[in-house]
Amino acid sequence: MMPKEKAHTVPNVKGAENRTVLYVSAAIVLLFVFFSMFLPAQMNDVVNKVFAFLTNDFGWLYLLSVAIFLVVAYGIAFSRFGQIKLGKEDDKPEFTNFQWFAMLFGGGMGIGLVFWSVAEPIMHYLSPPVGTGGTPEAMATAMRIVFFHWGIHAWVIFAIAGLALAYFQFRKGLPFLISSAFYPLIGDRIYGPIGKAIDVLSVFATVFGVATSLGLGSSQIATGLQYIWGIQATPVVISLIIAVITVIFTMATVSGLHKAMQAAANIKIWLSIGFMVFIFLFGGMVAILNNFTDSLGGYLQNFIGQTFWMGNIGWVNGWTVFYWAWWIAWAPFVGQFVARVSKGRTIREFVLAVTLLPVGFSFIWLSIYGGAAFNLDKLSNGAIQAAVNADYTTALFATLQQMPLYALTAPLAIILIIASFIGAANSATYVLAMLTSGGNMNPSEKLRGFWGIAQGAITIMLILVGGTAALKALQTASIAAAFPFMLIMLIMCYSIYKALRDDDAAM
Repeated sequence: MMPKEKAHTVPNVKGAENRTVLYVSAAIVLLFVFFSMFLPAQMNDVVNKVFAFLTNDFGWLYLLSVAIFLVVAYGIAFSRFGQIKLGKEDDKPEFTNFQWFAMLFGGGMGIGLVFWSVAEPIMHYLSPPVGTGGTPEAMATAMRIVFFHWGIHAWVIFAIAGLALAYFQFRKGLPFLISSAFYPLIGDRIYGPIGKAIDVLSVFATVFGVATSLGLGSSQIATGLQYIWGIQATPVVISLIIAVITVIFTMATVSGLHKAMQAAANIKIWLSIGFMVFIFLFGGMVAILNNFTDSLGGYLQNFIGQTFWMGNIGWVNGWTVFYWAWWIAWAPFVGQFVARVSKGRTIREFVLAVTLLPVGFSFIWLSIYGGAAFNLDKLSNGAIQAAVNADYTTALFATLQQMPLYALTAPLAIILIIASFIGAANSATYVLAMLTSGGNMNPSEKLRGFWGIAQGAITIMLILVGGTAALKALQTASIAAAFPFMLIMLIMCYSIYKALRDDDAAM
C-alpha cells in the first residue's frame, strides 16, 4: 500500500518564494484605501450598487452554494473516503482529543458572537421575516434563525476550506495555500497565473471578511463607551479605536510578543466562560433552558427548508446572504486554523468535529445570551427592545444593565470585545502573511506588519465611507469579496472529490 501512496504524492515543486500574490493583493488593498480616502462619495455609490447587484441577482446562488457544501462535506465524511487520513498513513494526531476539541471550541469564540448574541435575536423578534413582531411565535422564530445563521451551515463552509488545506498539505506535500486544492484539475499550473489568481482571491476574501468583524467589534466598543460613560460613538471615534488597537496588535505581531498574545487569548477564554456562567445564573436559568430546548428543536425541524428558504427576499438578502458571504470570506482564515490543528485525523473525524463541536458551543452561548435578553426584556417592560431600536450595537450593555454588578460587568464586556478584536486581528495578520509568502508557515515580520496595518486601514475606510450606514458598507465588502471565492469553493469541491477518488484507487 505504501509504495502506491508514495507514487501519488506530489512533491512541492515550487522554487524560490514568488511575491506576485503579495504585490497584486497589496495593490488591490492600497487602491481601495486610496479611493475611499479621496473619493468617498463615489466609493459609497459603488458600494451601494455592488450590494444591490449581488444580493438581488445572485442571492439565490449563495444559498445554493452553501447547500452544496453541506452535501459534499457530509457525503465525503460518510463515504469510504472518510477513512482517509489527513497526513501520511503513519502520521499520528499532534494533539490529544481534549486539546483538539478545546482548540476547535476556541475557534468558535470571536467578535461576531459577542456582537450579535443579543442584538440579532431581539432584531428578529421585533421584525421577523414572517408573521407579526413582538409575539411568542416571533421569539421562537428569532432564536431558530440565530441558530441557523451561526450553526452547521457556517462551519461546513470552514470545513470545506480546512479539508482542502489539510489534505493537500499534509497528505500530498503541497504548499499550505488554497490554490493547492486545484492540483488534481490543473496540475503544476497552480504555480502559475491561475494558481496565483486563486490565492489573490483568497487574500481578498480574508481581508474584507476580517475587516467586517473588526468594524463590528470596534463599533460595539465605541457604543459601549457611549452607553457607559457618555463618550459619543462617532465614526471618527470608532476609527481612533481601530487605529489604537491596530497599533497594539501589529506591534505585538511584529515584535513576536507571543506571551502578550497568549495572555489576550486567555483573557478572552476566561471572560467568555465567566460571562456565560454569570448571565446563566442571573438572566433566568429556567427561561434560558426552555429557550435552548425549543430553539434546538425548531432548528433541527426546519433545517432543510430554512437552507433554501427565500420567502422574503429582501430579508434574506440583508441577513442570510450577508452571513453566508461573511462565512465564505472567513473560510481561508478559519479553514487554515482548523487544518493546522487536525493533522493525523481522518476525514470523517475532521468533518464531524469541525461542523458539530464549535456549533454546540455557539448554540449554548446564543441560548444563554438570547434567552437572558428575552427574559430580562420582559421583566424590564421592554428596556432591551428600546435600546436595540435606538442602537443595536448597545444590546449587550443594555442586557448587562438589567443584572447585578453592572459597574463591573460593563467594563469587563469592553475588555472581552477588545481581547476578541486583538485575537482575531493577530491571527488574520499571520494567515494573510502566510497566504502572500507562498504558504510559508513562518512569514517575515515585515509582511505581518504590513498586513496588520492594512487590515486596520481598510476597516477605518469602511467605517468612514459608510458613516451612519457603516453596517451596509461592511456587508457589501464581505458579499463582494466572498462572491468570487464562493465560485472557487464550488470548483474546489469537485477537485477534492477527484483527488480522494484517485487516492482511494491507489490504496
